[in-house]
Amino acid sequence: MSRLTGRMPKLATAPGARPPSFSMRPSSSSNRSPLQFRRLESTQRFSPPSSSSTPDPSKTTTRKPSNGPSFKGQLTQSITKRIQRERDDLKRLSHMRPQNSMGRMMGMTFVLFTVGAISYWCGLKYPKEADPASTLPLGATKPPKHNLNPAHLEAAWADFVAIVGKENVSTAEDVISQHATSEWSTHRAADDQKPFCVVYPATTAEVSELMKVCHYRRIPVVGYSGGTSLEGHYTPTRSGICIDFSRMDKVLSLHKEDLDVVVQPGVGWEDLNEMLAEQNLFFPPDPGPGAQIGGMIGTGCSGTNAYRYGTMREWVLSLTVVMADGTVIKTRQRPRKSSAGYDLTRLFIGSEGTLGLVTEATLKVTVKPASESVAVASFGSIREAANCVAKVVGEGVPVAAVEILDDDQMKFINQAGATSRSWKEAPTIFFKFTGTPSGVKEQVAIVQKITKGSGGKSFDFAKDEQERVELWSARKEALWSTMAVKKPGDRVWTGDVAVPMSRLPDIIDQTKQDLGRSGLKSSIVGHVGDGNFHIILLYSDAERKLAEECVHRMVKRAVEMEGTVTGEHGVGLVKRDYLPHELGESTVDAMRKIKAAFDPLCLLNCDKVVRVEKPARGEVSEW
Repeated sequence: MSRLTGRMPKLATAPGARPPSFSMRPSSSSNRSPLQFRRLESTQRFSPPSSSSTPDPSKTTTRKPSNGPSFKGQLTQSITKRIQRERDDLKRLSHMRPQNSMGRMMGMTFVLFTVGAISYWCGLKYPKEADPASTLPLGATKPPKHNLNPAHLEAAWADFVAIVGKENVSTAEDVISQHATSEWSTHRAADDQKPFCVVYPATTAEVSELMKVCHYRRIPVVGYSGGTSLEGHYTPTRSGICIDFSRMDKVLSLHKEDLDVVVQPGVGWEDLNEMLAEQNLFFPPDPGPGAQIGGMIGTGCSGTNAYRYGTMREWVLSLTVVMADGTVIKTRQRPRKSSAGYDLTRLFIGSEGTLGLVTEATLKVTVKPASESVAVASFGSIREAANCVAKVVGEGVPVAAVEILDDDQMKFINQAGATSRSWKEAPTIFFKFTGTPSGVKEQVAIVQKITKGSGGKSFDFAKDEQERVELWSARKEALWSTMAVKKPGDRVWTGDVAVPMSRLPDIIDQTKQDLGRSGLKSSIVGHVGDGNFHIILLYSDAERKLAEECVHRMVKRAVEMEGTVTGEHGVGLVKRDYLPHELGESTVDAMRKIKAAFDPLCLLNCDKVVRVEKPARGEVSEW
């Protein structure tokens, strides 16, 4: 186009003739293309096609010079107009932009709202398909996600104050430490295993509101009542808060004619029995001094009366429980028997606060026996004492309690001076007899005969109430007497197992020998009437590993004898990794599924009973 010197030539046509047409294909008379035609000089003449191939000179015309602007001028004008149009468009758009921006924002908001509403509706209409697995293996778990940001916890503190009052929310260092561990706890709490604050509710409604806050804010919670547990049950492994039930210490109602009582979790079993004694009633489970109903339910405890009266599970009728999201449920009514649905009452007993927080309990009580007596028999060896127990149980003598204390334990009681008399430092069995006066005398006579035939060295029985209290006091002081003789810096480890009665002499004898070889200061006590016994170890920090190995061998011994890793202390943190060996992996996986169903955010006493995430390398000892 740069060669063109003027406008494209106009083609002359005869009047009435059609304008010429050109084809892109080469004609027979020329090989030029249309583009080549355009490149011809402006003076070249063209003639329209005719019927003859010879051009008619008379009909040819000469192109007239054009009076219009040159091609360069046209190009300049075109560019100028385009620039002007663009300026006009930009000016117009600058006025329209605010309106368009607002419109786009409103449009986007509408779209997002619509999509969100549709998604929410679809979520309700078509919920996510439930996990079809019946169990939850450890490998399928996801680590819990909690929000422990300091600012978040401070905001939660304000919520707690609004619910229970500022005076019932404590962040004092001594209170925090008390609710993290104890000097008799087997588990050693780490420095960061302590609650952010301790909250003291007074009603079920307040506990429910507290749990709603923690559920919304994803804050872990540990329940606390009594604090006498031994296996690290209330150590807050994930920090969070501690709910202390000490203000919920009321006996709500007593139904004497129905032999049941409704209590809050902060009621001590000893205080309850003092009140019941005025009505000639009593509550049989009798764990260590200081235990409260909430903790007794949580661990499924028993005590010295378990042989005759059974464990805590047999004495709970109904529970009021606050679930992880704040929902309040009641497991059943007050009748002595019911086959209505799942037995949620038994499910919560022994759950150690991992499934819900017990805020009320309906307990069975019974009439105090008309007569009660105690006898104490000593033996030459721990095996002889255990054999005697097996014979008493085998002959069906209805004694109320059978307790064993080894020679070391009797020595510690003497050294501590916790009782009013001095004891023979030999393996000793304490018998408790209850019933009618004649029935008690008959039981004492039968047991005295069995004791003598089993190698008993002595047999003393109480002749009055004062002697009964004196004789039985040694058994109740066992743990405290052992702790009283420990050296400065020593710690105490109390562990329990239970085996079938026929294996009791074997495991006690083997454990006694093992403890002797360890060189640790130790003792054996137990509720041997139902195959349950305890070891109490004193150890220094340097001897911690040695103590762990002793307990490990005892637990392994019990499992191999078809026993259990804990008869009444509960699992907590210390016995958690033994459960798969006793029950099997699939059974523990089923427990984990129950935990996930009741507490999907893992807020309640996380890490107790079952693991909720994989352990670190080397964290679990080899079996």
